[in-house]
Amino acid sequence: MRTTVLAVAFAVALCLALPVQATVWTFNNIPIDGAQEAPVPVATTGTGTGMATLNDVSGAMSVSGSFANLIGTSNNAHIHCCAPPGTPAGVLFGLTFDFGVTSGNFSGNAVLSAANVQNVLNGLTYINIHSTFRPGGEIRGQLLNPIPEPATCVMLATGVSGFLLLRRRFRG
Repeated sequence: MRTTVLAVAFAVALCLALPVQATVWTFNNIPIDGAQEAPVPVATTGTGTGMATLNDVSGAMSVSGSFANLIGTSNNAHIHCCAPPGTPAGVLFGLTFDFGVTSGNFSGNAVLSAANVQNVLNGLTYINIHSTFRPGGEIRGQLLNPIPEPATCVMLATGVSGFLLLRRRFRG
């Protein structure tokens, strides 16, 4: 029992001693389609899916994904900010993409200001794939509902608790 109390106390002390750490937010399976284009939805066979991660302290953001079946050929790709769904916004940063194709991939990285980190977390950014069919954007995907990476302390506490439960079970 004394060992268990000491181990838990050590884990708590370690967590309290750790410096404040960033949360890495993940946006998984971002749907990208013409219905999300603004100010007017686009009737297109084009679709896509994306994913993004955002470090809320450093501002480091990474985006990747793919698109398919565009009516026109791809001619630009960006992350736009700062607008809710159904509203257009300016370019936040450009993406690398397969140029001149109807199906391909995109990716990009940027370091965002603290204000834009908050804009991303508030759902005010979107992926936009532009094409010769719709130079203003053929398909769009809003970055919504980020999922935080499990905090280091939570993971440590879970590991210590699991170890102690297994240890007690086998000593038993």
